[in-house]
Amino acid sequence: MATRKERKKGRETTAKRHDKEFYQEIGQKGGEVTAENHDQQKKSEKGGDKTSREHGKEFYQKIGGES
Repeated sequence: MATRKERKKGRETTAKRHDKEFYQEIGQKGGEVTAENHDQQKKSEKGGDKTSREHGKEFYQKIGGES
């Protein structure tokens, strides 16, 4: 893994090589992928809902340390 100093140098080099439009484009792409991932999550059952349905109150009491 790169050190902090190496990562900083890489960011600075990238900033010198690319303009504002480059960063806007990659930000747009990242936003689209994030939106797609969230849409997929909405279509499936969310983790907390599934756990609650499968385990019930006793499970939460046990993992929460309640008696």
